Amino acid sequence: MNIQKVTFSNTKNETLVGRLELPVNQHPHNFAIFAHCFTCNKNLSAVKNISRALTANGFGVLRFDFTGLGDSEGDFENTNFSGNVEDLIHASNFLKENYSAPTLIIGHSLGGAAAIFAASKIESVKAVATIGAPSNPKHVQHLIQSSVEEIKTTGIANVNIGGRPFTIKKQFLDDIESKSLPEVAQKLRKALLVIHSPQDTTVGIQNAEDIYVAARHPKSFVSIDGADHLLSNKENSNYVGKIISSWAIRYVNIPKTEIINTQHDVVASLDASEGFTTKMKVGNYYITADEPTSYGGNDFGPSPYELVSAGLSACTAMTIQMYAKRKGWDIENVEVHSKYSKTHAEDCKDCESTSAKIDTFHREIKLTGNLDEKQIQRVLQIADKCPVHKTLHSETQVITKLI
Repeated sequence: MNIQKVTFSNTKNETLVGRLELPVNQHPHNFAIFAHCFTCNKNLSAVKNISRALTANGFGVLRFDFTGLGDSEGDFENTNFSGNVEDLIHASNFLKENYSAPTLIIGHSLGGAAAIFAASKIESVKAVATIGAPSNPKHVQHLIQSSVEEIKTTGIANVNIGGRPFTIKKQFLDDIESKSLPEVAQKLRKALLVIHSPQDTTVGIQNAEDIYVAARHPKSFVSIDGADHLLSNKENSNYVGKIISSWAIRYVNIPKTEIINTQHDVVASLDASEGFTTKMKVGNYYITADEPTSYGGNDFGPSPYELVSAGLSACTAMTIQMYAKRKGWDIENVEVHSKYSKTHAEDCKDCESTSAKIDTFHREIKLTGNLDEKQIQRVLQIADKCPVHKTLHSETQVITKLI
C-alpha cells in the first residue's frame, strides 16, 4: 500500500487534508478524486475500499475531507454545497500542479451530486461516477427535516445526523435549493456511470433514474442489489471499486505498454527516464524489476538479486517435491525462504573491480508432512542438488554481443 498524506488550501486559504493513494507496482496512468458523502469523511471504509480497487487497476486516487469535516480546517456550519464543489476544484488544481490533472471524479451520495457539478467545471475530467447520489442537492433536506422550519425561521439550528451533532445555517438550505442537478447533467457531455442500490432507503433508486434520464450518452447504470446507502458491506464497496475502474478505463487515456519481443527466454528493457524500473519479459510472462526506494528506485518490483533468490527458492521447492513424489514420501508442502546477503546497488558502485564480497544465499526450508529424521536429512541433501543451486556453485560464463 502506498498512501501519502497531502494538504492543499480551499477558497478561504484553510487547509484541507487528504490521502493520495498510489499503485504499488507502477506510476499511476490516471488520477481520480473521490468526493465523500454528506457529513462523512475520507476515512469511511467504503471510500477506502473503492480507492484501493482503483489503485489496484493503476489509478492514483485523492480522497480528502471537505471543509469543516474530518481533519480539514474550517467550520462546517459556514459551508454549503457550492463550497464542496469549490473544494473539489481546488483538489483538481492540487493534482494538476503537483502530479497530473485528474481525469476521473467519483462521488458518493451528496458527493456524487458535487462530483457532477465539479466535473462540468474541470476540463481534464473525462469520466464521472456517482454512487447513491441524489438527483438534486436539496434531497438532503430530509435528513434534517425536523429542523428545516427552525433553520428557516431563526437562521440556524443544531441537528443530529447519523448520531453526530452538526450546526446547519439557512445559507446551506438556500444554496442547495438553487442547484439543479438534472440541468447540469444534461449539459455535462462527459462519460457518466450511475451506481445505485434498489434497497437504498436514504436516497431512493428513483434518484438514479432521474440522473440517468437527464444525462446524455455515453452513460451507464449499475444496480448493486442488496447494498445499503453507505456500502457498509466490504464486498459491495470492493465490487463498486472494480466496476468503476473497469468502466473508466474506456474513457481515459491509458499509455500503451510497449510489447517486448525476443527470441530469448528473458529480456529486460529500461528507458533513461525510468530510473531503475525495468520492464521484463520472462518466458511468456511480463513482470517489473526495480530497486528499493532507499537505493533510488520506485520499489515497483523485486530487485535483480531478489529475482535470483526467487529462482533458487522455486527450483528448490520443485526439486524436493519431485523427489518426494518419486519416492512416495508424504510431503504436503515445501516452503523455501531465500535471501541474498548483498545488494545490487552496492556491487555496482565499482562494476569493473575484480575484488568482490562473498556471494551468500541464506536458505530456510519448511516441510509439512510425515517424514522421519532420515528422510528429512535426505531432503536437505536433495535441496542442494536443485539445478539453480548447482548453477550458482558452478563456474559460469556470460557471452555478450550487441544486437
